[in-house]
Amino acid sequence: MPGAEDRGASPGPGEPPAEIVSLGQEERFAELPPASRNRLPKVAIVGYPNVGKSTLINRLAGGREAVVHEQAGVTRDRKEIEADWNGRPFLLVDTGGVDLADEGDLARAVQRQARQAIADSDLVVLVVDARGGLRPGDGELADELRRGSGNGAPTIVAANKVDDVRAAPMTAEFYALGLGEPTPVSATQGLGTGDLLDRMVERLAEVAPEGEEGPSPGEGEVRLAVIGRPNVGKSSLVNAFLGADRVIVSDLAGTTRDSIDTRLEVEGRPFILVDTAGLRRRTKVAGSVDYYAQLRSERAAERADVALVVCDATDGVTSEDLRVAELAMRSGCATVIALNKWDLGVAGEDDLLDAKARTAARLRLRPRVLTASAKAGRNVPRLLLETLALADRAAERLPTPELNRFLSDIQAIRQPPAVRGRRLNMLYMAQYEVRPPRFAIQVSDRSLITRDYAYFLENRLRERYRLEGIPLVIDFRERGGGERRPGRGSPRSAPGR
Repeated sequence: MPGAEDRGASPGPGEPPAEIVSLGQEERFAELPPASRNRLPKVAIVGYPNVGKSTLINRLAGGREAVVHEQAGVTRDRKEIEADWNGRPFLLVDTGGVDLADEGDLARAVQRQARQAIADSDLVVLVVDARGGLRPGDGELADELRRGSGNGAPTIVAANKVDDVRAAPMTAEFYALGLGEPTPVSATQGLGTGDLLDRMVERLAEVAPEGEEGPSPGEGEVRLAVIGRPNVGKSSLVNAFLGADRVIVSDLAGTTRDSIDTRLEVEGRPFILVDTAGLRRRTKVAGSVDYYAQLRSERAAERADVALVVCDATDGVTSEDLRVAELAMRSGCATVIALNKWDLGVAGEDDLLDAKARTAARLRLRPRVLTASAKAGRNVPRLLLETLALADRAAERLPTPELNRFLSDIQAIRQPPAVRGRRLNMLYMAQYEVRPPRFAIQVSDRSLITRDYAYFLENRLRERYRLEGIPLVIDFRERGGGERRPGRGSPRSAPGR
């Protein structure tokens, strides 16, 4: 069928399907510069499991940033959240619940993450459960903090779950921790949180005076969301990017339960790396704590400039992987597919060709497919540089004269088909938005636009300007200023992705 190849279906005879780049062992890439953090003072929020740390962070930050659930142990990795009080910005670091008596592998990994958060912090807030009273786990953690665990940052005790001011006296027993006067708060009601923030800012003024911060976040940042099915190696890739165990890696599927933001610099550019929970079909996670993690992952894709969709090379590109890629594309996110675990030796060139065919048949945006191994470090720098280049292309504005030359060339290559004896005439083209790129084409009659020709136009635009993996929106506007019509190339309106 004519035009089938332009709809992202299987390639026709003689036409190669979407490009897949195999980065062989012989290729060498320069090492990335060391990651450097924007320097806002950090406040680590630590405590025994289920004392309300994440709820308190949401209250202090003024939003729903941390996953909260009645099940204990929901938070595992450490998550940094920007906050501000009386004009003083800082980072709140949410950590997993620390139970030093639990010697399980996952519990020990959570403990390591919490200790690292303490070591990196300028101030520590130890959260205790005032309603449950002083427990041995509180004392053990307080002992570590008193001994100067990490960098010797000062500590404030926040006695949580004081939901009535008349219950404030019951916090007196926490003086026994030896960390000074406890501050009674209620994360759910908001009682005492202003007093806690006042104390935090006062202590930060002593240990991290204003003016020491680095560049303010948000200026020219590129946000990369690392998404994929559970247990495909997303957190391993993030740690490989950073060169440190920033997030917990485990053979247990579903270890990551939140979207973890980490700031770094790549090629001198500010970069935010977001590790996310594994994405499943919502019917499989409804009613569980993983449902909230799923929502966080979807929101991370919506806020990202680029999504790195991680697949397990031992499985190839599965239908679930393609569904995850479609989710990113519907969010207007530029997308790259990474076949991780390529070092295991079970995949070869035939598997690349199969991934190539499946990707081209299902995803009209034709994202690049790269191979990598987080464990061996193979092609890890290249992945980061590719996502940076893709973000730049999605933010590029093409000159109007160049677009009109493209429009003339494309009509010379293939004229629009005749509809009811009349042929569409495309008169003028310009770009008016970026991220994702949006184009307007002035036409003689919008009713003459066919789906096949709109797909053909989109794919030729993508090929000419290296826009593979970037959602494009093409608005066809009728000469004379008619109402704008959503383009057939829009990832939100065009079926067949």
